[in-house]
Amino acid sequence: MIYYILRALFHVLLIRPFMYVWVGFNVKHGGRLPQNGPAIIVSNHNSHLDTLTLEILFPLRFLRKIRPVAAADYFLRNRILKWFTVDVMRIIPVERRGKGGADPLAPCHEALARGHVLIIYPEGSRGEPGKMAEFKRGISWLATQHPEVPIYPICLRGLEKILPKGSWLPIPFFCDVAVGEPMFGTGNREDFLHQLEKRMHDLAEEIKVEHWI
Repeated sequence: MIYYILRALFHVLLIRPFMYVWVGFNVKHGGRLPQNGPAIIVSNHNSHLDTLTLEILFPLRFLRKIRPVAAADYFLRNRILKWFTVDVMRIIPVERRGKGGADPLAPCHEALARGHVLIIYPEGSRGEPGKMAEFKRGISWLATQHPEVPIYPICLRGLEKILPKGSWLPIPFFCDVAVGEPMFGTGNREDFLHQLEKRMHDLAEEIKVEHWI
């Protein structure tokens, strides 16, 4: 409970005021967002602000359920960062390469069983600003192992201008968010991955702005 309160305070006192005052938002199809868990949110990834943007799409009470999935080697690299990301932000740290044959997605399976909502970036890391990289296969494995769990593709555009990779000084800018219809990981993994990538590119077309091309 104490960590949920810390996370809520972090949002109320810092993140939400900053994002609403400094950043302009246009959200398309916000009514498609999941109302409960388990669920998986899949998004493109260009900025450290991506996760915070996705989180503020939901009411504060929903923060209990939201669990960003992130690389263990990056976010657990020191004690303070580990405390903040794991205990306050409630990330699910995942090893990029399973150790000793262990399933690197095991913590995700456990979180979904508890009714949590995962945030996953299938590109794996922040890529070239404004461009979507090829999706890695982890999301297709997770989706097909949980065919009953809805997967919501969400495309973000503009956040790479506000806080580019390698920068810590945010620049005021406007961003767009497009929420797709939920998908389910039934059938072939390759087919699912192809359909997910196509859905994300379709959402990107919906919010394309000329000066970002």
